[in-house]
Amino acid sequence: MSDIPVIDPTMTPAWDTLDQLADNFDPDLRKLFADDPTRTQTFTFDAADLHVDLSKNLVCPTLVGHLLALAEQTGVLELRDRMYAGEHINVTEDRAVLHTALRRPATDSLTVDGQDAIADVHEVLEQVYAFARRVRSGEWVGITGKPVKTVVNVGIGGSDLGPVMAYEALKPFVQEGLECRFISNIDPTDAGETTKDLDPETTLVIVASKTFTTLETITNAKVVRAWLLDALRERGIVSDEASEKEAIAKHFVAVSTALDKVAEFGIDPANAFGFWSWVGGRYSVDSAVGTSLAVAIGPEGFADFLAGFNAMDRHFAEAAPEKNVPLLMGLLNVWYSNFLGADTHAVLPYSQYLHRFPAYLQQLTMESNGKSVRRDGSPVTYETGEVFWGEPGTNGQHAFYQLIHQGTRMVPADFIAFANPTWALGDGDADMHELFLSNFFAQTKALAFGKTSEEVRAEGTPEAIVSARVFTGNRPTTSIMAPSLTPSVLGQLIALYEHITFVEGAVWGIDSFDQWGVELGKVLAKQILPAIEGSSEALDAQDQSTRALIEYYRANRTK
Repeated sequence: MSDIPVIDPTMTPAWDTLDQLADNFDPDLRKLFADDPTRTQTFTFDAADLHVDLSKNLVCPTLVGHLLALAEQTGVLELRDRMYAGEHINVTEDRAVLHTALRRPATDSLTVDGQDAIADVHEVLEQVYAFARRVRSGEWVGITGKPVKTVVNVGIGGSDLGPVMAYEALKPFVQEGLECRFISNIDPTDAGETTKDLDPETTLVIVASKTFTTLETITNAKVVRAWLLDALRERGIVSDEASEKEAIAKHFVAVSTALDKVAEFGIDPANAFGFWSWVGGRYSVDSAVGTSLAVAIGPEGFADFLAGFNAMDRHFAEAAPEKNVPLLMGLLNVWYSNFLGADTHAVLPYSQYLHRFPAYLQQLTMESNGKSVRRDGSPVTYETGEVFWGEPGTNGQHAFYQLIHQGTRMVPADFIAFANPTWALGDGDADMHELFLSNFFAQTKALAFGKTSEEVRAEGTPEAIVSARVFTGNRPTTSIMAPSLTPSVLGQLIALYEHITFVEGAVWGIDSFDQWGVELGKVLAKQILPAIEGSSEALDAQDQSTRALIEYYRANRTK
């Protein structure tokens, strides 16, 4: 990795050119469309099944050329190729970055650190698929011989956000009679609410933790284990150590590589599905971390999910730069963040099934690119990362769209929609989808072109409120469409944003694949816990604010 130069993007000719362009930048999307009848065709691309319209962004072909030059001068595509080849581009942890290997076909081969990564992936995949078939067919049964009806996934971060988002997105593909639930928050309310109405005899728990030491996950797993054993004791099913051991073995499996700790918990190591150090948590939904999803939608559905990822991976690897959708979208984000002053980025799916997609992207993007040093340890002198957020349409229209339309902040937004609804509509519902999508089309049009004061006056609006009803327009949006939301299309969407995130990090010269900022809070939590539990010495070691808050908590806790 030492032979890969870390380039300060502000020192490149392309950055200087873009900086100068931004100084006097006054976009007029109405004029840009009027002057160029082929603008839509120029800026619309197909990547796998995704139809992506970039024409309502604040760019012209010349500016895109400068952005592509920035990518070339900062070595984005060279770093991409090294990532695909399995080089250790995660420099602070000295690791390869190979989430793309999780979805490559079994016929491929890639040797990384002496191991064929593709062969390893498919060995685990076959184990996951075999397990999923047993659960789905009813062959896997609990301690009383009853088949599984509910799968509870216990994880946090990437071991939760990915599986729950994908499960929610693909609910129409879930086998009838099966349900997945998810526990992540260490707040005991999460585990309590998730399990309170479940039948322990038909519940299967997947504990997802690579090291099997993640504090939140193991704490929740112990809570769920206690819930299950207590309930089975009350029914007279569990009465001694042997029956407890049998219950845990039949109702718990693990996603982990720490087989000793898995066995110590009581889970049969034969029922543990592994993954690798080169899989970051936020990139792991397509690994064994997605076991709950594989059970829910089946091995064939999961294979389709992986094929969607791979289709976008190949597009990113093979498409010419000027037609490469993840590259272009990542560069647009850099343009807005570093040159036009945008701090946030909205992702607005017009699909209720994607209601957890913005939350998933928050971890993917902000854990990856929330960095203030470059890969060589030198401090950055420019903005990195964006605050990603969003809600599904049309809910967001009645919440925060006002700010996007008429506020003082520029918020680039990605709109996502599907030509066909996944939900089977009744005879009286056919018009609902068209009404729904009319909002999708209208919002990007309004944001792009706005409404002038002359147009407002022409509607007979009193002069005193004309200014309040003017929309400036020139608010940038990207429209992403696909025929329907299938496992493959969901995989394509996830991979698209993975590669967008990569492009931004590569331009900024940062390591998008570590997350040291997550660690400090974990360490301090362990140090503070004794103070909460009553240690005077630990309490005295805290700063005055933290000490006072702990004292308030201890004085006011009554149960």
